[in-house]
Amino acid sequence: MKVELQLKNIKKSYGSVKALEDISLEIVGGKTIVLLGINGAGKTSLLRIIAGLEKQDKGSVFFNGKRMNERELRQIASLVFQKTAMFSRSVYDNLAYALKIRGKKDAEIKKDITRALQDVGLRNFERRKAKKTSGGEQQRISLARAFLLNPQILLLDEPTANLDPNSATIIERSIINRTKENGIIILATHNLGQAKRLANEVVHIYEGKIVEIAGPEAFFTNPHSEITRKFINGELEY
Repeated sequence: MKVELQLKNIKKSYGSVKALEDISLEIVGGKTIVLLGINGAGKTSLLRIIAGLEKQDKGSVFFNGKRMNERELRQIASLVFQKTAMFSRSVYDNLAYALKIRGKKDAEIKKDITRALQDVGLRNFERRKAKKTSGGEQQRISLARAFLLNPQILLLDEPTANLDPNSATIIERSIINRTKENGIIILATHNLGQAKRLANEVVHIYEGKIVEIAGPEAFFTNPHSEITRKFINGELEY
C-alpha cells in the first residue's frame, strides 16, 4: 500500500520574513520529489515542517488522510541535514544508538548496520572513529542512519553539497535504490543536474511559493513559469 503526504495552505514566517506562503502539495509513495530553488527560497523551512522540527503558522500536514502534529511527524519522518553531526564514538555506535533506544536486539542491530553501510558504500567502517572520517563519508553515515530508522518519509537537505564526486555519486545511487520502495523521498537542492538525475517530480519554490510542478522532462524543456525558465537558464536574480 502506497503512502500519501498532503500539505495544505502551509504558511511560515520568521519575524517579518515570510519563509513560506500558502504551500499546497500532494505526494504519493514510491517517488523522489526534488524541491528546487535558490538559497533562501524556503526549501529547508518546508523540510523542517514536514519532519516535525518546526510548526507552521497556518495550514496542515496530512499523512494517509490523518492530520499530523509535530510529534507524530517525527515518528514517521527523518531529515538528513546538509551539515551532519557525529558522536565522538565509532561509526557502529553512532548508528546503533537510535536502534538500541527502540529496543532492537544486538544481533539484529549488527545485521542491520552491516547492510546499511554496504548500501552507502562504507563496508567494514564499523570500527572507525566517526569524527575522523571525511566529510563525504560522514554524510553517507548520516544517510545510513536515516535508512536504519526506516522512515516513511525521508527528507534530504542538500545531501551532496560540497562533497567529492565519488561520495555524491554513491549517495545519489543510494537514493535511487531507496525510491524503489513505497516510502516518500523529498530532496531539497539547487543543483539542476541532480534534479534531472533523481526526480520523479520537480517542485520549484521561489520566495516561499510554489511556482512550478512538473515531471523532470517537462520541467527542464518546457516550463510554464517565466521564473522557472530564468532559474533554469541562470538568469534569475538573487
